Amino acid sequence: MKVDVLVIGAGAAGLMCAITAGQRGRNVLVVDHANKVGKKILMSGGGRCNFTNRGVTPACYLSANPHFAKSALARYTPWDFIALVEKHRIAYHEKELGQLFCDESSKLIVRMLLDECAQAGVRIETSCGVERVRHTGEGFTVHTARGEVHAQSLVIATGGLSIPSMGATGLGYELARQFGHQVLPTRAGLVPLTLSGKHQERYQDLSGVALPLVEARVGKRSFRAGMLFTHRGISGPSILQISSYWQPGDDLRIDLLPELDAGAWLQEQRGARPAAELKNVLGDVLPRRLAQRLCELWFESRPMRQYREAELAGIGEQLHDWPIVASGTEGYRTAEVTLGGVDTDGLSSSTMQSKRVPGLYFVGEVVDVTGWLGGYNFQWAWASGHAAGEVA
Repeated sequence: MKVDVLVIGAGAAGLMCAITAGQRGRNVLVVDHANKVGKKILMSGGGRCNFTNRGVTPACYLSANPHFAKSALARYTPWDFIALVEKHRIAYHEKELGQLFCDESSKLIVRMLLDECAQAGVRIETSCGVERVRHTGEGFTVHTARGEVHAQSLVIATGGLSIPSMGATGLGYELARQFGHQVLPTRAGLVPLTLSGKHQERYQDLSGVALPLVEARVGKRSFRAGMLFTHRGISGPSILQISSYWQPGDDLRIDLLPELDAGAWLQEQRGARPAAELKNVLGDVLPRRLAQRLCELWFESRPMRQYREAELAGIGEQLHDWPIVASGTEGYRTAEVTLGGVDTDGLSSSTMQSKRVPGLYFVGEVVDVTGWLGGYNFQWAWASGHAAGEVA
């Protein structure tokens, strides 16, 4: 089979690239080893697909080259994708912090992409693994489970290593290395953190306890959002966000009451409720089981009148700067994204084309560009896929 553009990977970036190239009149084929397209789209956002974020800026992405994402993001914005969603009359809502979700189901986003592919004449083959790729004088020869494909342009949209149960593999990194590209070290991102030893013993029976708002900090980076204790460690949006910046050994701090001056509030409580025990007072602003555990571990619980002003100030400071010693992460099994990947130094930021091999493109998560939690990674998929699709 001969095609103009062969896209390996039928996820968000691959489908967007195929649509864009197909609309230019290119003969496009998409192949994927999975049995259906867009598996991560279908599972995202609890099945409602957090398809973009109104607040996207290049600063919301991690990369060895923080400037690389600027061009693609500027040329295909959240508003462009929103216009596509509205064209297909998909109802959506803003949940929080600019995050946009389908009102009904993420299946509608996949159906929209497939309809756009059909209109653009794009062919899609699922359950079609790639066995090997060769660069030829006329482009690329790709041996697939369905036979040989000859393509002028080859787009690698294979994703990262996160959630192997959904079919994630390292194929994109292997192909990058085959063609002389550097692949930066990969690790799990947007992932729960684990505790071990005494640090786990202290908190493991708090599994299921949630705080609606904390501020998680590593170095100068911080995120305010919810937090959840799990049987193996800590999770929730604030922890998933900070996990992309945390490395083993880093000092992780949690402000348990980011919207309250805890020291001043405790002084007020001492005057208003002198007979109340500290654990019960803290139970008014923190989950009761957590308040009790903090008092067992850090603060002796006594009637409020027995605390000196300096003691309450110190307790307030600790509540705003609670140390938690993480030992690792849950790994790729539950990670939403993969940090690292194909080094952007070898790619054009405006087209996503290889600087080494003409006609070879890398888009989406396989590239060393990783967004925050909340629709940012989908927007990178749409933008990078569109950038390659405009020229492939």
